[in-house]
Amino acid sequence: MESLYLLIPLSIVLAFVIAVVFWWATRSGQFDDMEGPAHRILMDDDRPVTPKAAPPTPPEADSRG
Repeated sequence: MESLYLLIPLSIVLAFVIAVVFWWATRSGQFDDMEGPAHRILMDDDRPVTPKAAPPTPPEADSRG
């Protein structure tokens, strides 16, 4: 019974802290767009990479003389 004198106020304080953190999160925009980043990954618009043509190489000099 004596433990309830500690646990009840402690649970009320904990509930108040949780409520304050939730209020802060909603006010700071933490829950604005929950699905946007997930859809952005799926709808990625990558274009296929096409290899560029290599520039022509100059003819090598003949070292035999």
